[in-house]
Amino acid sequence: MRARAVACAGALLIAAAATASAHAGCDWPTVDNAASFTLAGRPVDAPDARIVERSPDPRRPDRYAEAIGEAWLTVHRPAQPDGSALLVLPGGGYRRVVLDKEGTALAPRFNAAGITLFVLHYRLPDIAHPDAADAPLVDARTAMRQLRACAADWSLDAARIGVMGFSAGGHLAAQLATRRDARLPTPGGLRDGHDARPDFVVLGYPVISMDPAIAHAGSVARLRAADASADPATWSLDALVDARTPPTFLLHAQDDTAVPVAHSLRFHRALVAAGVPASLHVFPHGGHGFGIRDAHGPLAGWPDLAIAWMRALPADAAPGRPLDE
Repeated sequence: MRARAVACAGALLIAAAATASAHAGCDWPTVDNAASFTLAGRPVDAPDARIVERSPDPRRPDRYAEAIGEAWLTVHRPAQPDGSALLVLPGGGYRRVVLDKEGTALAPRFNAAGITLFVLHYRLPDIAHPDAADAPLVDARTAMRQLRACAADWSLDAARIGVMGFSAGGHLAAQLATRRDARLPTPGGLRDGHDARPDFVVLGYPVISMDPAIAHAGSVARLRAADASADPATWSLDALVDARTPPTFLLHAQDDTAVPVAHSLRFHRALVAAGVPASLHVFPHGGHGFGIRDAHGPLAGWPDLAIAWMRALPADAAPGRPLDE
């Protein structure tokens, strides 16, 4: 009995230390739903970017951001959070970041499942940034570290924070999962003490390989323009998969002509070879960039598949379970 009491006391001390650690590095405010703020926690009234609206229907906004000077996040909080979170990385071919199709439109479905979404509008690869080609990854790493630093403040479980990316945003999410050892700056030296590795990864029609036979020309061009001296193999992420790569869910349409399904097939093959838990869903129709609101027929069920997969993960990375379970 005494040994059990000591063990329980030790567990409480560990939990208290983890909570204190989570609070110690938090620079973010706890804000209302759909509020935006910079990675340093400053409120965003007008983003440091050019915002373009492509939709004539105000009920179906389709905005994108370009010329992003400073990254910012928009948070979508569920009414009943379950403790899990997704850092969402929209696509845009590394030329722009779409705001709605692969960002705000996701919130109703994932929030209904209790998952908190943090949509990151990351800087784009550009020689105007000191990080050039790695600017998007610097922002994604910083956001993930800060999510863990602020986990207690946001009622999140620091071991149930994943990343979800689409198209070029999928490439960025896969970089976050595989380029863990890349030496990159952390702005202001903040959040260095927190792990940037996501607990799980959800990839929608991701750019993965720089192989000329299947490469997405726009993404390659933008990355090379920012760093012409870099080895393209650095960005072929199937070659960087190892046993430490997080569990991954892959979604793709077979008739995608912009980013061929071979990207997801190669990444899945590498995950299986490394012994990483992976789920691959290929639908015959859907094209590219369907997000959530342009997914029809059987494809429309992909969010349910992703949420069910997340809930089935092991206990140390299992969204969808109550915090007190």
